[in-house]
Amino acid sequence: MSSHHIVRDKQEPALLIMNLIEFNFEHLGQLLEWSPTVVVNEAEYEHVDSLGIKVDAIVTSQAHPDLQESTLLIPTEDNPLQDALKYLVGEQYPSVNIVDSTFCEKDYILYVGRINLVVLTPAQRIFPVSSGFSKWKAAGEEITILHNVDNLQTSGLIKLSDRKYKTEKDGFYTLKFDQPFTFIGEAF
Repeated sequence: MSSHHIVRDKQEPALLIMNLIEFNFEHLGQLLEWSPTVVVNEAEYEHVDSLGIKVDAIVTSQAHPDLQESTLLIPTEDNPLQDALKYLVGEQYPSVNIVDSTFCEKDYILYVGRINLVVLTPAQRIFPVSSGFSKWKAAGEEITILHNVDNLQTSGLIKLSDRKYKTEKDGFYTLKFDQPFTFIGEAF
């Protein structure tokens, strides 16, 4: 077998499923395409299992006798998201895609710089960026800066409202600001 056929552990971002309400199943299929490690919130386990998805770990506050074979239990008391992120960082996963119905910045601040994270809600793809961030996008795509930043300077964007922008043409847009990082959202 040649080396390009070997799949290395943790090569793909882990997939953390917190909530699938209104999430596009085509997007879910794309996330599963390269067989990532799948970690599921206890409340979503039966739904994910019913979809035929192999679950590697479940974040739970109780024992589950009817789990898929070889499913790891990640104990949690009252914050499954935090406990799942602690587990992934502790296991040295370099990155994680998180499927959730909402985004709350305070849930992720402690993990910026410790693991590359992308939060996928039904409407947006959200991730942290540092000042000087630049990315190529097609014309007319929406970008939302999710909290206020000091001395924001943009290029390649047209301001739509307080924190909403759209790309002015095919090409790179750039964000510069004074904070160490900010979260941005791209429309799905």
